[in-house]
Amino acid sequence: MFENYNKVEAAVLETTLRLLSEKELQATSMSLISKESGISTGSIYHYFDSKEAIINELYKGMVRFHSEQVLKGFSSKESLRDSFQLIWKNFIQFGIKYSKAFQVIEQYSFSPYITEEAKKEIYESVWCTEAAKLYSKAMEQKIFIEFNPKLMVQMHYGSMVYLLKSYFQGSTELTDKVVQTAINACWNAALKVESNL
Repeated sequence: MFENYNKVEAAVLETTLRLLSEKELQATSMSLISKESGISTGSIYHYFDSKEAIINELYKGMVRFHSEQVLKGFSSKESLRDSFQLIWKNFIQFGIKYSKAFQVIEQYSFSPYITEEAKKEIYESVWCTEAAKLYSKAMEQKIFIEFNPKLMVQMHYGSMVYLLKSYFQGSTELTDKVVQTAINACWNAALKVESNL
């Protein structure tokens, strides 16, 4: 997940991710990050000038990686339905495989601890933008109902997040059938259906 960082940065970010998934933000101090990562405080300050800087870089790194994974295999040459299926299957697979990162992203997405600069930097290239383009194309082709495509993506996002949270709590077993049914339900809910009423 942090392959694009040097060894020190990667160790600090990986450790911070683990600590945030286990403890509250306030309990995750620079000294604890240093102790748990095996990186001296001085070395950490060489790359990050504060705990806030670490948290923001961690958030950006995770969201970038999340986007890469969700868009893995995505191609504009595929049919709209196949692309839709791929994006949401990848989304679920990311949540299962990288559960700590997924949960920390969810926890801090609306946190005031994440700066507006950090959010602006990553949101321009986040996977939701590509998904919204896909939804917009489906609307242009009269497949989906006319609606704000970004908002529709977020509505489906909320459904998938709920599904994953249910899985994390042990309430739902995410079999291929369950995942496929959830994705089909989102697709069907967006379809433009001519009414005779």
